[in-house]
Amino acid sequence: MTNFQREGSVSNAHVGRDFELLVQRLFADQGVELEANHRVHCGLEITRKLHSFDLGSDDPKVIVECKSHTWTVGGNIPSAKLTTWVEAMFYFHTAPSDYRKLFVVERSLRKGYEESLLGYFARTKAHLIPSDVELWELDPVTSTLAVHKGADCR
Repeated sequence: MTNFQREGSVSNAHVGRDFELLVQRLFADQGVELEANHRVHCGLEITRKLHSFDLGSDDPKVIVECKSHTWTVGGNIPSAKLTTWVEAMFYFHTAPSDYRKLFVVERSLRKGYEESLLGYFARTKAHLIPSDVELWELDPVTSTLAVHKGADCR
């Protein structure tokens, strides 16, 4: 059986949680306190249901989804993981329009290419990304954040 766990980690769940905590800390350093598992009513048309975003706040109104996925060890597309990115876009689409919507992902460059995983996603799934969603890339080593507009994620 193949093990798809991130090398050097206790579990993929730990990797994701650590990434969320890093994002939360970076926002706190800028004076924006975000709570984990922030619940917002989402839905199409009249029917709404509470959905938990990774991070968020009602003052200021902001919701954040964090993803620490990377290219596979062999440089292949982690297609199953990218389905969760598409799902996040759907929830952003159904969230209230008065919330700022941030999609923060770990910067991951494909070996032998200059395209990041976020760049690949934005290029191939642009039709599924709501126009009010901000795409952010976080380098976990330097804690540097880059904000991208639309499909420009180079």
